[in-house]
Amino acid sequence: MTSSKPFLIFIAFLFIAGLSSIYHRHAKMGVPLTPGEQVDIWQIEASIQFTGSGDPVTATLTLPKDNNFELVDEFTASPGYGMNIDRDEDNPSVTWSKREAEGKQLLYYQASVKLAVAPDPMPAPMTTPEPVPFDEPMQSSLDTLFDSIYGKSGSQSSLVIQARKALNSDDQDVAILKSQYSKTKIFTQLMLMADIPSQRVRGLTLEDGRRNQSLIPLVQLYINDNWQLLDIESKSIDDELPVLVWQQGVPSLLDLEGGRNSKVRFSISKTTTSAVIEANNSAKQGDFFDFGLYQLPLEEQNLFKGILLLPVGALVVVFLRVIIGLKCSGTFMPILIATSFIQTELLNGVVGFLLIVSAGLVIRSYLSHLNLLLVSRISAVVIVVIGIITVFTVFAFRMGLTEALTITFFPMIIMAWTIERMSILWEEEGGKEVLIQGSGSMIVAIVAYLLMDNHMIRHWAFNFLGAHAIVMALILMMGQYTGYRLLELRRFKPMAED
Repeated sequence: MTSSKPFLIFIAFLFIAGLSSIYHRHAKMGVPLTPGEQVDIWQIEASIQFTGSGDPVTATLTLPKDNNFELVDEFTASPGYGMNIDRDEDNPSVTWSKREAEGKQLLYYQASVKLAVAPDPMPAPMTTPEPVPFDEPMQSSLDTLFDSIYGKSGSQSSLVIQARKALNSDDQDVAILKSQYSKTKIFTQLMLMADIPSQRVRGLTLEDGRRNQSLIPLVQLYINDNWQLLDIESKSIDDELPVLVWQQGVPSLLDLEGGRNSKVRFSISKTTTSAVIEANNSAKQGDFFDFGLYQLPLEEQNLFKGILLLPVGALVVVFLRVIIGLKCSGTFMPILIATSFIQTELLNGVVGFLLIVSAGLVIRSYLSHLNLLLVSRISAVVIVVIGIITVFTVFAFRMGLTEALTITFFPMIIMAWTIERMSILWEEEGGKEVLIQGSGSMIVAIVAYLLMDNHMIRHWAFNFLGAHAIVMALILMMGQYTGYRLLELRRFKPMAED
């Protein structure tokens, strides 16, 4: 007796491989689990204006480095300037240069970004930098303020709350400090004195339609094993709007040589696009776990959208035949009929199928009296099916029944074999068995069509190829079933009544 252990291991492998592929496509690549989802794309334009002095010009703009966002696209508009984008991991920047520039100069940099699907967390700081003391008497006022808020707090979180409250109060020490330093600078100094890692950054609130915006001073601090972003200065950040950290770890936003009176302003707009398309466009080339089909030509994509529905139809056939016990004419003929229903729509397809098969059976009954060989008889039936479809199509067109023109989508060879099988079955077992198997085939085809035409299933079949491994595992498991079919249980009804 063959051991079932290798079979169970193979089934488990299919489930694990399928689920892993689905998880990778959704969690790592951002492919949505439901069709129709949209993703926001933020288009940010930085305009740089300065006055050239007639000397060689070099302008270097710091570019954003925020793990919570992914760069979708970028370009610059700078007529007459040489341009270079440096994607350094620590300090990305774009540099414009020109041999001679005089008068008003305008440079543009535009980037399209989206929220990262699986952002890489910022690393925890190794050590907290020592704060650089303020000049006196500012340092004395800072020490007094720190002692006050430290005594009122019992944890790092409460210390942050007390510091923010104190900076918005009318305290004398706060007023002295604010006369020379910004609230962001004072807050950062207090956090460093409390051994809480923090740094000053500048960010941009992403709100659709905003123009002539400047960067907002913010504070990043590491608390409760997580980096947090706080607006200490104005509390103008809306919690519902994303914030892009543009400048961190560098002293200036723009380094300009050969010019003066520089100014940087930002404009923001938002567009939406299909989350599926955007996720596949952003996929890294050569990703071993990327089994998406969007890299194929469009014609092949459309072809696979139909092919990948066949495993769903196969699952329906196996379930209804093995578990339920329906009888069909042909093993997988209902799947092909179901694919035709997708093109013809259900009602038109059912009516067309019944008309073709009925007319074909009538003509096939005449051919049976001619004692033809099998090959000749099948060939004749194929020609008959083509003739029936042609006649029905022309007749429907002349009657103005444009919906009936879709019957040309039926697979003619399969229809010919269906007619042949039903005709032989009629001769051997009678019309009742033909009706049973024909009805069973129609039921299976309709159920398969309803599933194959479902938007959710079509989305999963094309975008999550790992789902087909799970379908195969289910088919193999049902293939091991040797018990009674559900429809066979009717034989035991007299026993239940007794």
